Amino acid sequence: MLARMLTGIVAAAVLSTTAAAQQKWPSRNVEIIIPFSPGSGVDLIGRSVATAFTEQLKQSAVVLNREGAAGTLGFSVLAAASPDGHMLAFGPTTPIANAPYLVKGVRYNAESFDYVCQVFENIFSFSVGPQSKITSAQELFAAAKEKPGAITYGSAGLGTIPFLSVENLADALKLKFQHVPFRGDAPVVPALLSGQIDVGSVGISSIRGNDRIRPLLIFADERHPAYPNVPTAKELGVATSVPPGHNGLFAPKGLNAETSAALQTACTEALKHDAVRRAIANTGMTFKYLNGAQFRAQTVADYTFKGELIKRLGLVTP
Repeated sequence: MLARMLTGIVAAAVLSTTAAAQQKWPSRNVEIIIPFSPGSGVDLIGRSVATAFTEQLKQSAVVLNREGAAGTLGFSVLAAASPDGHMLAFGPTTPIANAPYLVKGVRYNAESFDYVCQVFENIFSFSVGPQSKITSAQELFAAAKEKPGAITYGSAGLGTIPFLSVENLADALKLKFQHVPFRGDAPVVPALLSGQIDVGSVGISSIRGNDRIRPLLIFADERHPAYPNVPTAKELGVATSVPPGHNGLFAPKGLNAETSAALQTACTEALKHDAVRRAIANTGMTFKYLNGAQFRAQTVADYTFKGELIKRLGLVTP
């Protein structure tokens, strides 16, 4: 009888200690991986979220830039981390939804992570520069039909959202453009301004306020408030558009319920900070919150869609 009592006491103590340990998250500094270089829009917003976490949690949230391999390096580090909530990643879903189909050596997929929250969207446009005589998307389409492959467009590179957005549009409307890849979104703008390319598939965040660049269409479900007179791809006949860049906070797969709930709360509270909202606005991004379950469902659906799209477009997969 005594042995049973002692066993019960020990078991209860272990359970109590475990529960207490779970409730103490975070028990040390939280590291937030940003899979791109310092100074990018994603980096600036991610740092504002880290600052909000530090103020709220009374533990330092430290940003680690782990750029490389189209963002997959940082997410590979996250996928291998302990799921205790002390290592997170902040960035776009592109390295999860796109890269596994296109980057060799990626060993994770959309089910390899826990999703904390979505914070903002990066919406892209199809735009022309000051030298262009094209005034509408319809004129662009007509020119592309007249001379297939003659019109050049720039994007952030093969497999990126702006690239897939144009190729999906071209496939839907039976058009052909000549792709000119760049290393990121920012270099597309000077190429567009100089006339090096005819059209740019470029983020609203990169062209907002530049009246020398004219968007002809928006790759989104709704018109952008900065350009209310510019139609969306869906309005122009593309039944299924490539989603915009969804950005948020991720964790390794396997968070316990208590830590997951605490992270959800921390993210919700962080997004109330004026500094976070200012960072999103100042970089030209669009604030859009989704909770973890919604963020996960959206990313899994996007991962499936991208796989089908990449196969249909005949892109090389690893």
